[in-house]
Amino acid sequence: MLIVQKYGGTSVGDLERIENVARRVAAAREAGHDLVVVVSAMSGETNKLIEYAHHFSPNPSKREMDILLSSGERVTASLLAIALQEMGHPAVAMTGRQAGIRTDDTHMFARIEEINTDAMRSHIDAGEIVVVAGFQGIDQQGNVTTLGRGGSDLSAVAIAGALGADACEIYSDVDGIYTTDPRIEPRAKKLDRISYDEMLELASLGAKVLQSRSVELAKKMGVTIIAKSSFVDGEGTIITEEVEGMEAVMVSGIALDRNQARVSLREVTDRPGVAAEIFSKLAEEQINVDMIIQNASTDGTTNLGFTVPQSELEQAREAIAAFGDEIGGIDFDEKIAKVSVVGVGMKSHSGVAATAFSALADNNINIEMISTSEIKVSMVIDEKYAELAVRVLHDAYKLDA
Repeated sequence: MLIVQKYGGTSVGDLERIENVARRVAAAREAGHDLVVVVSAMSGETNKLIEYAHHFSPNPSKREMDILLSSGERVTASLLAIALQEMGHPAVAMTGRQAGIRTDDTHMFARIEEINTDAMRSHIDAGEIVVVAGFQGIDQQGNVTTLGRGGSDLSAVAIAGALGADACEIYSDVDGIYTTDPRIEPRAKKLDRISYDEMLELASLGAKVLQSRSVELAKKMGVTIIAKSSFVDGEGTIITEEVEGMEAVMVSGIALDRNQARVSLREVTDRPGVAAEIFSKLAEEQINVDMIIQNASTDGTTNLGFTVPQSELEQAREAIAAFGDEIGGIDFDEKIAKVSVVGVGMKSHSGVAATAFSALADNNINIEMISTSEIKVSMVIDEKYAELAVRVLHDAYKLDA
């Protein structure tokens, strides 16, 4: 079997943990598997490099930042290869460029366009373990690019798809996907299997185990992901295509996202195209708008509300300011949270939303905004009730059963 393994920052957080990863990789090799191992930077390393850059400039060049930040993964890859060699296993460390990862030219948030696997296959055929620095590639001009936070997951999935690997194992400090965050609800249960669509919703709604872009790519390329822990042995959680029987489970998980802020626009001039202009401006500034609510028009004006990540709130303020007299007033609220109920079973079960609304109402938790899809119900609530809401919803759907 050809297996792609990915180890996150906490898994390779120091030299002892890198040695632990080397032992895991060696065991898989001794079991007869061919291996490509994708690694993140050691935990805290990327933040340290960002601080170094900001010592010299509050707004450093994105091109230079990509060269700087890509170094963290290269350090880990070379150290792991050295550790494996000392254990008697031939191994070779490769940068994103050496691994053939070609991206577009969007620095610090590049998208993978293609992977030339020739070099990796050559090393695999030679009996070597290939250790790839994740999170990086090169553009058409040969510039180093990075894939954004969590980009090593994306590297691993893309490599697994390009190589036709039998599985892509994502190792972190948790042993799988849970019905909700066990730190909030101790009764949360680990899932044996979850569909791509459910995992994509959970990842985009605040679950931290997998990066949403990597799940989206896995679905597109048909890559089976197995989420595992690098610290304890276990089967983990399989993320794969929806199979018969998954819809029998009405709800699979509850997600919580605290990184939300609400923007409320009052007395917006109600004319054709005003909403398009506002959200086009936000899109131009690469601001990620999530939930949107517009009230019915009265007296030639309307009220419009939407949510954005807290980290993008200041950008949103500046973008909205450009509309001046078109808007009567603006309110910003950072003390909110988004709690979401996710499950492919929603497609075949009625009353899922009603159960959520009733459970929150019974606990005096007011819902401020609602957004739904075929397999998701998201609700914006006061941040102080966030963890209570998670426990209440987890209990309402009997997810600990």
